[in-house]
Amino acid sequence: MAEEKPVLEKGRFTGGEESDTDSEASDVNTSDDEDSSWITWFCTLKGNEFLCEVDEDYIQDDFNLSGLAGQVPYYEYALDLILDVESPNDEMLTEEQHEMIESSAEMLYGLIHSRYILTSRGMNAVLDKYKNVHYGRCPRAYCCGQPCLPVGTSDIPRTSTVKTYCPKCNDIYYTRNKYQGNIDGAYFGTTFPHLFLMTFNYLKPPKPTQVYTPRIFGYRIHNPIASTSTNTDEKTNDLKTNNALAQKNLGAEEGREVPENKQEQGVEGKVSK
Repeated sequence: MAEEKPVLEKGRFTGGEESDTDSEASDVNTSDDEDSSWITWFCTLKGNEFLCEVDEDYIQDDFNLSGLAGQVPYYEYALDLILDVESPNDEMLTEEQHEMIESSAEMLYGLIHSRYILTSRGMNAVLDKYKNVHYGRCPRAYCCGQPCLPVGTSDIPRTSTVKTYCPKCNDIYYTRNKYQGNIDGAYFGTTFPHLFLMTFNYLKPPKPTQVYTPRIFGYRIHNPIASTSTNTDEKTNDLKTNNALAQKNLGAEEGREVPENKQEQGVEGKVSK
């Protein structure tokens, strides 16, 4: 009977005897997973690369978590899960309750994260990611690959997903990675990128000088909306000027000058007489 040969599948051997090296590597990976905290595990999940690891001492300070207990269901259980604290009542919970606690832990960590990145330690953690372009680059051509920052369009959880903010063109865009685009925008909030650039003012880039102009056969396209708006403004200004001149002439005929703020009242008074 022919001996079955091991097959290389996606970088690993299958069907053969496991070598001592592979066994040792597997043991090391297993031990690393067991030693890593929930925070580290959660931030390394696919799609969570935007998130920073919040210091545990920051989470353990009740002042930093003020007001969150009323927003997150199973708050105490979720907090214990984040801090890797074993709860004595875990065995009494059903599988459905465990799933709800895991979902609550994700939401609670995100809300804590939105506060943490507004602190000096949090901003320094984001600074490292920003310098390494972890948040992507602006898709606008004239921004020339400007690194972006994460931003939320609402501070209320489960309202909208995270977007990327370009400090050069001052606009927001969808994330290019669909997994990262599923992160709740409230986990970063509406304040963060602007406070970040005020803190690290030297990172704020100059505004783009180039603006794209649509052309057909080399000629710029006429914009009827802009033209109509300009003509309307000009007509309005001409009408105001004519009214002012008429009121001044009316005052001159009576031998007195009508103050500008009372011109309309003077005309009405004469008509009533």
